[in-house]
Amino acid sequence: MLVVFAGLPGVGKTTIARELARQLGAVHLRIDTIEYAIRESGVLKGTVDAAGYETAYAVAEDNLRLGLTVIGDSVNPLPITRAAWLEVARRAGVPVIDVEVTCSDPIEHRRRVETRGTDFPGWLLTWQEVVDRDYRPWDRERVVIDTAGAGVDEGVEAVRAAVEKARR
Repeated sequence: MLVVFAGLPGVGKTTIARELARQLGAVHLRIDTIEYAIRESGVLKGTVDAAGYETAYAVAEDNLRLGLTVIGDSVNPLPITRAAWLEVARRAGVPVIDVEVTCSDPIEHRRRVETRGTDFPGWLLTWQEVVDRDYRPWDRERVVIDTAGAGVDEGVEAVRAAVEKARR
């Protein structure tokens, strides 16, 4: 099964995705980690652009074909990236669950962005970069978790319920 997380930076998607992966014994593919490794490698002279997503799609498909559950963790902001994840699941012949993580409290969201640490030295986002992100509305069904009112355990439980339903 493929579980695809989406949401702006700082909403809590990686925290939920990591815990879900731990509980399910799933492969956790974080676009930030892939993009950081690509940047640090020095092979690209310009921006990473779609390289991180394309790499994640390929690694996800390999693991899905092995029968593993894969959790894709990214901003996943555009219909084209969302469609690409669906295509990965289609090619691998597995169900997909989309999860959008939000934070409906802009003051809390900003606080998280401005006070969180980073897993990647030298790579911090400003609140303005988050606000300016091109994040398009969804046009299909998904699990929505608002972390302004739900903790990690509640978020994980909501996704686990969708996973169990899809497995039936």
